Amino acid sequence: MSKVTCDIGMSVDGFVAGPHQSRQDPLGVGAERLHRWMFEQPDANAEAIAKITAAGAFIMGRNMFGADRGEWDLDWTGWWGEEPPYHAPVFVLAHRPRASVPMKGGTTFHFVTDGIEAALTRAREGGVATATRRSPAARTR
Repeated sequence: MSKVTCDIGMSVDGFVAGPHQSRQDPLGVGAERLHRWMFEQPDANAEAIAKITAAGAFIMGRNMFGADRGEWDLDWTGWWGEEPPYHAPVFVLAHRPRASVPMKGGTTFHFVTDGIEAALTRAREGGVATATRRSPAARTR
């Protein structure tokens, strides 16, 4: 049986993102402050960051993959550039189907339209499953 963990960055008052998410503000307006420890001191936090990205598979919501609503922008491949930090299968919960998007470094985004249980089953089949809502700003800078 695989191990399932959940990783989420949250403020003490319960916020994980700010309002008005967009491509310019992946976490919403002002919310990067919550996650800046990862970006401003990556060497000091290398162990924590490594644990976050050490899973054999990941599950994320569509908003973590991109800010667009409605139909897919098929040119959009996520916040992270050509080589996302996952290096494993990523199952994106979505309402609309989309073909899988393979990326450099072993990450492939798979879009799951039949719910979290189906995504979890697929993630478990691919290795250790991690249900995560990490920062979309955790992209390559």
